[in-house]
Amino acid sequence: MKFLEHFFESKKPLFDKGGKLEKFYPVYEAIDTFAFTPDSVTKTTAHVRDALDLKRTMITVVFALIPAILFALYNTGYQAHQVLASGNFQAVGWRHDLFMSLGLTHDPSSILANFIYGALFFIPIFLVCNITGGIIEVIFATIRKHEVNEGFLVTGWLIPLIVPPTIPLWQVAIGTAFGVVFGKEVFGGTGKNIFNPALMARAFLFFAYPAQISGDKPWVAVDGFSGATALSQAATGGPEALNISWMDAFLGFQPGSMGETSELAILIGAAYLIYTGIGSWRIMLGCVVGLVAMTMTFNAIGSDTNVMFALSVQWHLVIGSFAFAAVFMATDPVSASMTNTGKWIYGILIGMMGVMIRVVNPAYPEGWMLSILFMNAFAPTIDYFVMKANIKRRMARHV
Repeated sequence: MKFLEHFFESKKPLFDKGGKLEKFYPVYEAIDTFAFTPDSVTKTTAHVRDALDLKRTMITVVFALIPAILFALYNTGYQAHQVLASGNFQAVGWRHDLFMSLGLTHDPSSILANFIYGALFFIPIFLVCNITGGIIEVIFATIRKHEVNEGFLVTGWLIPLIVPPTIPLWQVAIGTAFGVVFGKEVFGGTGKNIFNPALMARAFLFFAYPAQISGDKPWVAVDGFSGATALSQAATGGPEALNISWMDAFLGFQPGSMGETSELAILIGAAYLIYTGIGSWRIMLGCVVGLVAMTMTFNAIGSDTNVMFALSVQWHLVIGSFAFAAVFMATDPVSASMTNTGKWIYGILIGMMGVMIRVVNPAYPEGWMLSILFMNAFAPTIDYFVMKANIKRRMARHV
């Protein structure tokens, strides 16, 4: 590592102001600070110095995603093997041929086979997403003449986890580009964005290519195999139509977007985020409170025409993308509310609105993406009124 550090230091004059490669300084700086500590640090006593900078904050979130990523690899491979068992080779496409060329045998009972097969779906999407986002980050940093920051690090891990495994790679590239440019860069870059870039990418894909991104059928329907998610089953036939046990749904053995199926894996990540202080437990718990309140309201109202009104709280918690949205999307520190009271209000409204969209709109049996984006827009307003109320109370005490 010392040799590598000395190598980077020796090349630094080429990229500094006046050097031959000055215009490529953002690229050099990005690689250098990713591997080593930034060379410009706070030294005066006028600042609070902390080891937790932006890079380490982002890496902490990535560590929290590891359980969901590992289960995504396993479950995606497991579901793909189920698809193959039905004779649906079209759904798995070229991955089947590549898997066989490695000398492996399709065996859904093999943990290794499931991990490798799942990786053939996840890794290409991950690479396309990060290459596309990384290039855009470098382009904007070069144009604006500032350093490449680590803002895309988490987004590059989130997008592959919130899309179906069979989504075309070119759509991943387009969606990622839209999310980064219109979700972040147009607002000035990392820390200035109003909306969550990963959710912006998914929203664009949902409205532009609903057949591939809806999540209702993550696997192409051929020869009678639908691969419908549990949420889609509940939306069409009610709780009685679910062909999965609650425990299997909680553990994640169900079709869906790759990283959103296992509540257990997501809860492990949530515990790590709360322990490190990176994720807001107020927002997470607020989402749960909102979900419970709105679900119980719909259960009490009932409906003769909409079977989703009868879906219980315990099922709302384990099917669809609620857990992933509440833990990793709603808690984005840039686009979420920042005051403690505001976090409660923000989380509760997300939970209530997500259930409303999921239940009332039968054409779209999911609502967390839209509810979070909607509340992203109102987060500053929530914080504004919370702070106004706090100031008013303090002034009243001193009158």
